[in-house]
Order: sequence, then structure tokens, then C-alpha cells
Amino acid sequence: MTGSDLILYGPAYSTYTRTARLTLEEKGVAYRLVEVDFLRGANRTPEHLSRHPFGKVPVLEHGDLRLYETGAITDYIDRAFPGAPLQPKDASARARMLQVIGVVVSYIYAPMVGQILFERLIKPVLGQPADQSAVDIGMRRLRKGLGVLEQLVEGSPFLIGGAVTLADLYLAPMWAYFLQTPEGEAVAPTLPRLANWWRAVGVRPSVVKTEASLR
Repeated sequence: MTGSDLILYGPAYSTYTRTARLTLEEKGVAYRLVEVDFLRGANRTPEHLSRHPFGKVPVLEHGDLRLYETGAITDYIDRAFPGAPLQPKDASARARMLQVIGVVVSYIYAPMVGQILFERLIKPVLGQPADQSAVDIGMRRLRKGLGVLEQLVEGSPFLIGGAVTLADLYLAPMWAYFLQTPEGEAVAPTLPRLANWWRAVGVRPSVVKTEASLR
């Protein structure tokens, strides 16, 4: 069974789908992306619900294996295929990586993606006006998380040590969208460690190749 048998379901514009794609690209694994446009309800079809009982993305199929949940998918890709490892072998470094991923998933995603990006980038695509009060609430929630994340950055130029890890691949899709908002443009210069991180990560071939638009 080879990477060419691998199918990833999810829209290119999804941050978590992009995290899975970044993992595949970093490992050099061939795959086919099948778009599931959840902004227009494609995730609620019986076909997709048969893949993911909660109607989320991404979903990975590799031969007889079917996986959902981004953490399971990225761990599988990293362990199942050759190439530079995306998870540190050292116990403390791996724990730091998991801690950063936990912060991104638990404290960054909801205000950044669910509030700010939803209002600034997704609503215009759907023909709806942005709610400034929701943006303001999102920024108040996000500031603490970004401050904590800035302090957790201990690598150079990557989040953990001197090599790219899954932590980088979780944050990169969200950060790329955030920088397209007025709030992201204003806040990014106040976070020098994260700014230095993005200068290195944002130009990686995997990041450039998977760049996506909501439009």
C-alpha cells in the first residue's frame, strides 16, 4: 500500500484540512484531495456522514483504513511514511510540541477562526455583514492566548527546536488567514517571536503549495 492510495476529504480552505495536507506535503506523500465544501452543506450529506459521524473534516482514507480527527490523521501520516519525523523523539520536546498544539486547538482556534476569521473572511463570502462586536469579543479572548503562545515559542525558527513539527503545521493555516484581517495585521508586529517564526514557515514549499482562498 502506497501514498498514492491515500485520499483526503475536506475543502482546501479548511484550516484543519490544510494541517493534514501540510503533514502529507512535508512527508512527501502522494494523495488525492476530495473537496467537501462545508460552507455550503456538503459535510451534511449522507455520503460524508458515513465517513465522519459528526460531519467534520478532514477524513483520511488509506486502503482499508479510515481516520477522522486531525490529531489521529497527522500522527498516522508521520508514523506510517518515511521522511523527516514531524514529532520529536525526546520526551520533553515532544511534550512541548503537544502543549503548543493543545494551546492552539483549545485557546487559539475558537476566537481566531470561530469569531474573527468567521466575521472578517467567511461572512463576506456568504454575502453577510461582519459583526464588529463579535470581532471585538474574539480579540479580547485571543490576546491572552497569543501572549501565552508567544512565550511558548522556544525554537528558532520553528516553534519547537530547530526542525519543523506538527505544532508548526497546526498553527500555520490559522495564522495565514489571521494575517489577512485588520486585527492580524495590527497584532502580528507586537509578537516578535511569532513574526520570526512566520518569516521562516510562511515560505516553506508545503505552505506555498497548499495556500487556499475562501473565495
